[in-house]
Amino acid sequence: MTHPDLPPARPPGRRATALLLVTAALVGAVAGWAAVALASHARAYCDAGWEAGGRFEMTFLLVLMVPGCAMLALLIAFLSRRLPPWSRPVPVLLVLAVVVLVFFASKGTLDGYPGNLERCGPDNVPPWWPGWLPA
Repeated sequence: MTHPDLPPARPPGRRATALLLVTAALVGAVAGWAAVALASHARAYCDAGWEAGGRFEMTFLLVLMVPGCAMLALLIAFLSRRLPPWSRPVPVLLVLAVVVLVFFASKGTLDGYPGNLERCGPDNVPPWWPGWLPA
């Protein structure tokens, strides 16, 4: 019997879904920041595209990437609600990993840009970047 003054009880699982959505948004924001930080570090290390215009570009992209990745992660988490609970984070993490890699490959390694050839090759891929990952 329910009391008329009490709000209706929530169905089970809503709290877990809300926690997943909030966590996905936070992880997405961190992934956006990490993508820009990784690309900035590569540019600074190779001294390619790290003049005032390049730093402004990275700062501007930071303002776009953090909320953009958070919204993307939120969307993927919302679409994966029907998956079993143990596998819900997997699509979010896979999509964010692809976004970070593509961002690094397109913005962090400026192929053909005049950089420090003693530290990096002509493709401006830093030596600390794993060779098995695309750049």
